Amino acid sequence: MNKRRSLLVAGASVCVTGALLMGACHQQSGADAADTSTPNTGTVGVAVDETFAPIMQAEVDTFAKLYPEAHVKMRFAPEEQVMLDLLNDEVKVAVVSRELNQEEKALFAKQTIVPSTTRVGIDGLAIIIHPSNPDSLLTMTQLRSIFTGKVAEWSQLSGKRQLGTINVVFDANRSSTTRFIRDSVTRQEPLTTRVFAAKSNPALLDYVATHPNAIGVVGINWVSDQDDPTAMQRRQRIRVASITARPNPSTDDYIQPYQVYLAEKSPALLAEHPELQNYPLRRNLYVISREARAGLGTGFASFVAGKNGQLIFQKSGLLPAQMQARIVTTSKP
Repeated sequence: MNKRRSLLVAGASVCVTGALLMGACHQQSGADAADTSTPNTGTVGVAVDETFAPIMQAEVDTFAKLYPEAHVKMRFAPEEQVMLDLLNDEVKVAVVSRELNQEEKALFAKQTIVPSTTRVGIDGLAIIIHPSNPDSLLTMTQLRSIFTGKVAEWSQLSGKRQLGTINVVFDANRSSTTRFIRDSVTRQEPLTTRVFAAKSNPALLDYVATHPNAIGVVGINWVSDQDDPTAMQRRQRIRVASITARPNPSTDDYIQPYQVYLAEKSPALLAEHPELQNYPLRRNLYVISREARAGLGTGFASFVAGKNGQLIFQKSGLLPAQMQARIVTTSKP
């Protein structure tokens, strides 16, 4: 009997250490709310890469229900602005898809601040197209050619001439998705001239849903939460392309950013189970805090990294940073 194996997310298991524990602290005197907050009371500013707006809004909403005296003031912005806000002490916490670079670490060192960075999840970038587009299977080589302009017409991929010129759309200038595509797909080669920013993720989704020749890049959390009616409405209006990094792939080699493929699999596991692979457009999600004490920013970071926060990631379709996975062998139909 033929067998097939799949990697399943069995559940999230999280270890949160001393400084991040959600215990109450004695408040200190002073007018600044950030200085007098505890891990579950007070007010704190949090800047979030707008790519992660849906998942982080869910985190804040749940945190607020558990701790009514905690007021997390979120602001959504492109990644570059988020990091500037954190460096300039306009917010105490940032949620981004990268760790601090050497220049940012040096700036914090000048302020005698040692920021804490916690990996809280794994995100997948979805390549989205119009539902009528027949080219829903794309290799990484084809994506690189599209994003650099070497492939400028959909007919170069499938011969379907009616779709015309390929329009590439991102969420915003200098966004984390644009940076990721330049770093990991085009490898710093200039983007095609047929590219523009839609100003926001909802605007990007709307553009692709109404332009058959468009291709866009969006964080999967915008269309992955099956319990969110808005996310499901967005999903129905677009099509998520299937991607593979394998050379000479068969139809079964193309995958989408589901949790099973977002889970990072070791070379040894991939060698043992050649049917498995890693989704090629996945990235880590980090919470970075500049708090010098265990205030509300630390409490919120602890919540996102803890059991309840990780379950929100799991439910939304992203992958919790701490998870257990197992291989299940089933009969192949």
